[in-house]
Amino acid sequence: MKSGFAGIVGRPNVGKSTLLNAIIGEKVAITSNKAQTTRNAIRGIYTDEEYQIIFIDTPGIHKPKNKLGSYLTNTAVSTLGEVDVILFLTDGRLSEGPGDRYITEMLRKIKKTPKILVINKIDLIEPDEYREIYEEYDSTGIFDQILGVSALTGLNTDLCIDKIRPYIKEGPMYFPREMFTDNPMRFLVSEIIREKTLLYLNEEVPHGIAVEIEQYEEEEKCTNISAVIYCEKNSHKGIIIGAHGKKLKGIGKAARLEIEPLVGSKVYLELWVKVKENWRESDAALSNFGYRNDTVL
Repeated sequence: MKSGFAGIVGRPNVGKSTLLNAIIGEKVAITSNKAQTTRNAIRGIYTDEEYQIIFIDTPGIHKPKNKLGSYLTNTAVSTLGEVDVILFLTDGRLSEGPGDRYITEMLRKIKKTPKILVINKIDLIEPDEYREIYEEYDSTGIFDQILGVSALTGLNTDLCIDKIRPYIKEGPMYFPREMFTDNPMRFLVSEIIREKTLLYLNEEVPHGIAVEIEQYEEEEKCTNISAVIYCEKNSHKGIIIGAHGKKLKGIGKAARLEIEPLVGSKVYLELWVKVKENWRESDAALSNFGYRNDTVL
């Protein structure tokens, strides 16, 4: 058996979580069209007859604007030195993206870890443009391999495994064959609720949203869940709840429909909205919500 770890890094909102879900074949990480959707290092587990590859989906690397932003960037950067291979996901020219240039220079300093460039959204890129992106990154001399994928449609995502295999060495099977993530169910449920909140709110409320599971009880025929959606301002609380509670009901229904097949039972989901002002700048709040700069692996 060969086993190892692969880190997925890139700018915010470039498709890292979508790629991870496509590779694993299960919904391991939540997705949205908003930056900083991923806040933790999410682990997805790929296992076949010969290999077990643990993928680490990291928060988008960016210049932090608050303590939460610093946590996200530190989480992503710490992954780079702890994995057997790095997948750097991009969707545009190196010369046009300061964020991509910043990450590329970070990767240049990591000498021993193999690096694979994954050019995403090739279904939306013309062949000539793809060739220009390929050649521009290839000229840096940083990447051991380069491939193009469409994480959203699944095009070529299976090739990621083939590109990674040469860098995975003999090792133990870390997780049972049927496991696709080691994240606890409470965490997965809280992430699903946060995803549905982001989808329902569109651009109305900034990313000052956190979800805390207050109750999680499994009964024979039903799982009872009580969760709190935290926001930073009273004005945001009203937006999340909506007129006559309509928006909060929509969030709850969408989350429940996705949680039920995950837990394998009917779900009774109760949602509350509370205000915790400036929690993204509070060390205590960040810790309570699970955002801590612990070792990733």
